[in-house]
Amino acid sequence: MGSAVERTDEHVREYLIYRGFTSTLKHFDSEIKADKEKGFRVDKIIDQLQQFVLTFDLFGLKEYWLYLDRRLFCRLEDVYRPTVNKLRTSLYRYYVINTIQKGNVERTQEFFHKQALELQGQVEWRDWFVLPFISNPEQNATFSPYFSRQWADTFLVSLHNFLSVLFQCMPQPVLLSFDAEVQKMTSLTEDNEQLRQMLFALQTESRDQGGGDEMVHHKLPAYVQNMDRLGDTELDLVSSQRAVSTSTTPSRNFFSTFLPQGRRTPGKAPQVSTGSSPTQPPKAKEAVPAKEARPVSSLLSTSEGANPQSQQASNQPSHPRHKRIQEHEKERKELFSKPQPQTPERKMETGEVEPPAETSSEPPECTLSVKTCGGSEAGGLSAEQPFIKLSQEEYAEHHSSIMHCRVDCSGRRVASLDVDGVIKVWSFNPIMQTKATIMSKSPLLSLEWATKPDRLLLLGSGVGTVRLYDTDSKKTLYEMNIDETHPRILSLACSPSGSSFVCSAAALSRSGSVESVSRLPIPVSGQLLLWDTKTVKQQLQFSLEPEPVAINCTAFNHNGNLLVTGAADGVIRLFDMQRYESVMSWRAHDGEVYSVEFSYDENTVFSIGEDGKFIQWNIHRCGVKQSEQVLNQEATGPFVLSGYSGYKQVQVPRGRLFAFDSEGQHVLTCSSSGGLIYRLTNGEPALENVLSLGGHKAPVVTVDWCSAVECGTCLTASMDGRIKLSTLLAQKT
Repeated sequence: MGSAVERTDEHVREYLIYRGFTSTLKHFDSEIKADKEKGFRVDKIIDQLQQFVLTFDLFGLKEYWLYLDRRLFCRLEDVYRPTVNKLRTSLYRYYVINTIQKGNVERTQEFFHKQALELQGQVEWRDWFVLPFISNPEQNATFSPYFSRQWADTFLVSLHNFLSVLFQCMPQPVLLSFDAEVQKMTSLTEDNEQLRQMLFALQTESRDQGGGDEMVHHKLPAYVQNMDRLGDTELDLVSSQRAVSTSTTPSRNFFSTFLPQGRRTPGKAPQVSTGSSPTQPPKAKEAVPAKEARPVSSLLSTSEGANPQSQQASNQPSHPRHKRIQEHEKERKELFSKPQPQTPERKMETGEVEPPAETSSEPPECTLSVKTCGGSEAGGLSAEQPFIKLSQEEYAEHHSSIMHCRVDCSGRRVASLDVDGVIKVWSFNPIMQTKATIMSKSPLLSLEWATKPDRLLLLGSGVGTVRLYDTDSKKTLYEMNIDETHPRILSLACSPSGSSFVCSAAALSRSGSVESVSRLPIPVSGQLLLWDTKTVKQQLQFSLEPEPVAINCTAFNHNGNLLVTGAADGVIRLFDMQRYESVMSWRAHDGEVYSVEFSYDENTVFSIGEDGKFIQWNIHRCGVKQSEQVLNQEATGPFVLSGYSGYKQVQVPRGRLFAFDSEGQHVLTCSSSGGLIYRLTNGEPALENVLSLGGHKAPVVTVDWCSAVECGTCLTASMDGRIKLSTLLAQKT
């Protein structure tokens, strides 16, 4: 409920700003600052009570509890009144014990003096009035349990749970259900997408089974010969008129039913001519007389009878533009007058389609080949293939090598950072569109999406600052100065609750950009800091043993109670985020740790290091390997892009090197030509290659995997600034 209230407050604030109600906004902000219910955030209420106890503010403690009683507890049924009384008694005892532990006897006596009239008639306080006069109450059998840490923790947890259940059961206004409605609509959209993809797969399978194992051959339609010169509008016109002219043929090809219009750009078919090369430009053909420059489509139609209208084209003016229009008109009329015979239900679905045998005197005919991803021919989907690559799109707005590429927690937006310090925030559903461009004067080394709200972006620089950027309003909300002695912000990770984030700062940098020299053999000094996103203040600095070292990568588990880090000294450290201390650490790699993530069940962590190994570690047994796999340098870095005259561009890993699917059974890694998907196995080898995404001409340096039900999106970013977005459909076995 706390998150819903916070989100609703933000919506109300945005609405007031939009309407120009500035005075109302000021009153609204002042009321929120003075809100005793803390936005129904239980942790804030507990903190407020503890603050009263630690400062010996008995009056404030009583007033705050009376407010909670009038505002919340009085609405409960009578059956819960004893529970409220027990919690109040424990709270007062917690206050008294704290005064004794801090040696403030005056506050102890003050409590019993002011509360005597209220407490002397209560049985549970009968023995407590002698407490100020006992020299060592912590050794007394009656009071010793209350001096233990276990009793204090039990009381605070009980109070926390009681308030949490109370807030969840309270009747809520309709406005607070906004987030729930949004999640419901998102879930319905994902379900529709899943059903659409399932329909796609089932119809493909049914068509394959209905046609049997026999291969059906088709002649290539005449208009395909010059398809590179036909626009989408013309292709739609051709397809629709073919459907009208042929009653026994389906209205459109199978794939166009499911793919968006903008993605139906057909590939160029090879053009075969008796007198010119297939790659010869159009001007070379136009220099030949009209009768000799006939397209291949006209050659395919001569055996069926000459079209009288096609002969009139030679009498038209010879201007190149006019001649091109004439060719288009001639091809259309030939197609409409003599439609090619086709086999129903099997059109455009065969793999390796070849024309029927012709005599050697006729020109060779072009063939059409349609294949599915993964190498299997269309209609023949492999049962072992866990994913089908439905599409692959390219984002090409960057002009230098990519460092980071991350999708937000909602799966709606992507933030990408290149070595020039340019950040692009873009969406890909329903169309690929740039939402914001961020130019930074200082070099940027890291980025991370905030979890709540997910429109905020954390940007770490090379001059010791972290910026909190709002991607909706396109402005910087805060700029935090971390540490001048450790100016390089190497890694950022936001807790799942969104209340804090960890920041890794280093004295010297593996800059993460183009480097021509090797890294220093001695790990540089570093700090690991915890910052509060609400107050924008540093909460604490973690202890890094045996010495302060630069932390390269960080990751939280699902509830933010654990934090795993990988450092430049090759050590993985696991932190307890409730006690803010390291619970275990072990030497993981020979060299630096580049990337680290929790497994799906969070009983293990995976890491990739400078030694080129992909290792799974058991977090219940410190330093125990569960599996190990040696990867190529293409997957672990440093990444090398060779240029002309022996020039080489070298980039040290900075972003995420691997990412898991929604079920944690498959992992996406980098390679020289695109992403590689492996299946995690329990035996040897630890990884089994199942799918190559491909599509890149330069080494892939960072990846991310956004899973939405069964249809996931893989992001692969390379050194040439290209980002490939591959949409996958998971096949259930």
